[in-house]
Amino acid sequence: MLAAQPAAAADPAGYQNVRINEVTSSGNDSVELYNTGSTAVSVSGWKMSDDSFSAQSFSPSSNTIQAGGFVTFNSPKGLGDSDKLVVYTSGGTVVDRVDWATDKAKPAMARCGGDGTGAWVTATSSATFGSANAAGCPSSIPAASKVRINEVTSNGSDTVELYNGGTSSVGVSSWKYVDGDTGHSAADISSSSPSATSIPAGGYVTFDSTIGLGDNDSAFLVDNNGDTVDSVTWATGGAQPSDERCANGTGWFQTATTATLGTANSCSGNGGTTGGTTGGTGGQPGQLLGGGGSLTSGCTPEAPSGSHSTPSGTLAWPGGQDVTIADNVCAFATSTGPEGRDVSGLAFDPSNPSVLWAVKNKDWLFKLVKSNGKWIPDPSWSTSGKQIRFSGGSGEPDSEGLTIGGNGHIYVTSERDNTKNTVPEDTILEFDPAATGSTLTPVHQWDMTSQFPQLNTGDKDDANLGFEGVGYVPDSWLTANGWVDPLTGAAYNPANYPLHGSGLFFAGLEWDGTLHAYGLNSNGAFTTFGTIATGKTAVMDVAFDAGTQRIIASCDNTCGETHTFMKVDAGGAIVPDTAYTNPAVMPIDNLEGFAIAPTSTCVGGSREAVWSDDGIYGFGSKTSSDGHALYSGTFPC
Repeated sequence: MLAAQPAAAADPAGYQNVRINEVTSSGNDSVELYNTGSTAVSVSGWKMSDDSFSAQSFSPSSNTIQAGGFVTFNSPKGLGDSDKLVVYTSGGTVVDRVDWATDKAKPAMARCGGDGTGAWVTATSSATFGSANAAGCPSSIPAASKVRINEVTSNGSDTVELYNGGTSSVGVSSWKYVDGDTGHSAADISSSSPSATSIPAGGYVTFDSTIGLGDNDSAFLVDNNGDTVDSVTWATGGAQPSDERCANGTGWFQTATTATLGTANSCSGNGGTTGGTTGGTGGQPGQLLGGGGSLTSGCTPEAPSGSHSTPSGTLAWPGGQDVTIADNVCAFATSTGPEGRDVSGLAFDPSNPSVLWAVKNKDWLFKLVKSNGKWIPDPSWSTSGKQIRFSGGSGEPDSEGLTIGGNGHIYVTSERDNTKNTVPEDTILEFDPAATGSTLTPVHQWDMTSQFPQLNTGDKDDANLGFEGVGYVPDSWLTANGWVDPLTGAAYNPANYPLHGSGLFFAGLEWDGTLHAYGLNSNGAFTTFGTIATGKTAVMDVAFDAGTQRIIASCDNTCGETHTFMKVDAGGAIVPDTAYTNPAVMPIDNLEGFAIAPTSTCVGGSREAVWSDDGIYGFGSKTSSDGHALYSGTFPC
């Protein structure tokens, strides 16, 4: 009897990265799931079936499976000596499947050669539920288990490529395959490709699926004993023109630029885009596109720290789910930061949206322009950025955020002097971008350090929790929305502050996630308008978006990668309105910079959004995003 799929509901982000990792039919009928992706996945409401009963709910050891983590459960109904197991999301999508012959799941059937990625074999010692499989794996893996699904396409031809990574030929004439539709019976490879009788060592076999492969589907390979050999699952948009393993035969699946069926994979595609036995990026249904080359010497990534879960009530990213790597690898290496990281603040130039300004918190300012889809230093301004200094030309500002004022000047926040990094120096510095020379000194500098005594403890970590971002907010928005001036208790009247220009500056404090409003006077003095709660524990960047008519307070992985849009409420106070998380496909890193292009750039209802990774870590070593600082996506107009 065929297993019926459960009722439809929404699939959780990253579901395709969860793999069945171990199963036993030795009495307790346990199952282990492993998350090959880089973000946690909810397994709440998931179901399972075997060969003889419809999908049933199970009770996992945790409702969330962490990146690189395990979840176990006991089958709600017995698993036979010769059986199969299918795991579904709560929406009825097949996540993974494993078939085994008589006694193959005793003491357990486990993936060997890598949790979530290895070949299915019978464990030779005790089961290892809830932990890595290595201890239970045999010392040698059977030759048939060296065969891997290496490339698959769902663009009409629905072709599957197998690769033999072993040292001897493997016969596949009686092997079968099936897709993610549990209503389909497995088909013989030989019926799809009569010539596919064996795969030589290091060789390939291709066949066209006679049961079809969908845009959101799976492929499962079963040997002549009825044991699952390999599988891959992809979300919407995957497998076109094809999905291929990179490196060939062993690596993660990624979307290819051109299919290479029957030959070695070119690995010239768009980064880790699917799940499958080798992980992926955790996106659903988005894709992480691009990649500007492998990591180079002298560009050392900094692993993310301080990750916390996304606060409740945060909404999914409202823009497109695809994200592009938007810079060249190691593009921001400088004489004071050869590691090429620490790009912290971003801001589009409102007078020229084809320019993106970026600040690196090792005292460098960059003017970026687009070239071949990447943001690169504007060669007419500086090919390697310009170094910035405090007033008088001394010190090294720990520059974290920037904004463009009403006068077209660049305003940069600094939380300390890098030459004295245990002492806070929470300042806003004004620079004229038209100034000549390779080093810039401020036109004006405003020092607010004394307002934050909690940062002045002699500890460099405390000193590093000051002004992390700043956004210029026009007076016209404050008055039109009825903002009440905290200093007067009446409607804000810009004329009361004749030297402040045409707007106020809102600086974000990493220490506690508050915003601090200032009028920056042309005589070097400033007016403090008080503190505003964002509802987040930290703020990493601040911006005003004319399109949404909101102040945006952004937080990195400290707050689960969220952006809080702030409005003026009926009482005249600035308060949180709506919060969004990043597109699910993006890494969970120290993404400290965020900027949305002006609505004048809108095409097809969308405009560009850009993020910066303070640590150029991406998804880790040797991934497509390793060594990159900038990511580009879309936001609604």
